[in-house]
Amino acid sequence: MFLKLKNCHNIKDFRKLAKQRIPSPLFHYIDGGSDDEFTLNRNTEAFNKCSLIPNVLAGIKKVDLSCTLFGTKMDMPFFFSPTAMQRLFHHDGEKAVARVADREGLMVGVSTIGTVSIEELANITKCPKIFQLYIHKDKALTYDLINRVKAANYNAIALTVDTVVGGNRERDLYTGMTTPPKLTLKSLLSFVAHPEWTLNYIFRKKFELAQVKDYIKQGSDITSSIVDYINDQMEPSVSWDDAKDAIKKWNGPFALKGIASVEDAKKAVDIGATAIMISNHGGRQLDGSVSPFDILPEIVDAVGDKLEIILDGGIRRGTHILKALSLGAKACSGGRIYLYALAGGGEKGVQRIVTKLKEELNRDMMLMGCDSIKKLNKKNIKFI
Repeated sequence: MFLKLKNCHNIKDFRKLAKQRIPSPLFHYIDGGSDDEFTLNRNTEAFNKCSLIPNVLAGIKKVDLSCTLFGTKMDMPFFFSPTAMQRLFHHDGEKAVARVADREGLMVGVSTIGTVSIEELANITKCPKIFQLYIHKDKALTYDLINRVKAANYNAIALTVDTVVGGNRERDLYTGMTTPPKLTLKSLLSFVAHPEWTLNYIFRKKFELAQVKDYIKQGSDITSSIVDYINDQMEPSVSWDDAKDAIKKWNGPFALKGIASVEDAKKAVDIGATAIMISNHGGRQLDGSVSPFDILPEIVDAVGDKLEIILDGGIRRGTHILKALSLGAKACSGGRIYLYALAGGGEKGVQRIVTKLKEELNRDMMLMGCDSIKKLNKKNIKFI
């Protein structure tokens, strides 16, 4: 059945819309994980291990969803996690997402492997921004990116620490996913079946990795997978000293993205990080690894009073965010939740998923009998 944007009411609907609107290799790039995709599925299933405990007759007239993260206020305890290559999914890419963030008072993540430049996004949007940094083999490239982000007045940097090698993303192998997409016998039918996407890709601005195009050939001429880019360009021997060095060079709010153990959370404190994003890269790296929600309570108990903790991964509902906040997360972030919407409906799609999520959070807080997310705590949770 042909699905329309106005009939999308939850992430499952937006997923169907994305599958309908973009070629198969691109959809499966968004949708897939590594190996058997156990961790991909566990990231969301983990929220079912506990229940919310509501209180009634609370006399609530208005709910306060605002929070402060990296020293800046957000109108909702959720932000757009940085994701790569957004213009592959819709021709507006990061610009569409950032414009929604502007309107909704949210933070937007911008990736090193992004398709709209650091500077262009800074010029066209005022929303808070966090830049996702990778340590490249070319350290000069890495440090220059930090300087560019600083010059563009971004609010924070998140260093991704869980991609020393690319994960085994078998769906991409089966579909022949490359960046940019190559026309092959296998992909031809999918491109023909999605003429709107195909025409936009051919006739609009050329696809490129805007942050790195002036440094390396792969920035503007990639004929391999994103995993190949990671393996070719990223520093596999990246260490805690490298992270500490990046923190010093930035000298501002700094998160480590990809922390999934108490031991590493403590090390993040030791080297001067101001935040951690508990994440397993959306189940796209080490399959069988712990889900962010499963490890959240232990990390909060260990370092929750020493830095800001963000839960990244598996968010599909407002109740998932409330559970994470109740267990001590400062905020949540996610990628697929808005990439499906971007692929399916561009800026209007992203706006609709954010509106739906905000409606869920307000309604769920009313039903919880709680007028501020700051009042959420472990007493709201019962483990099954």
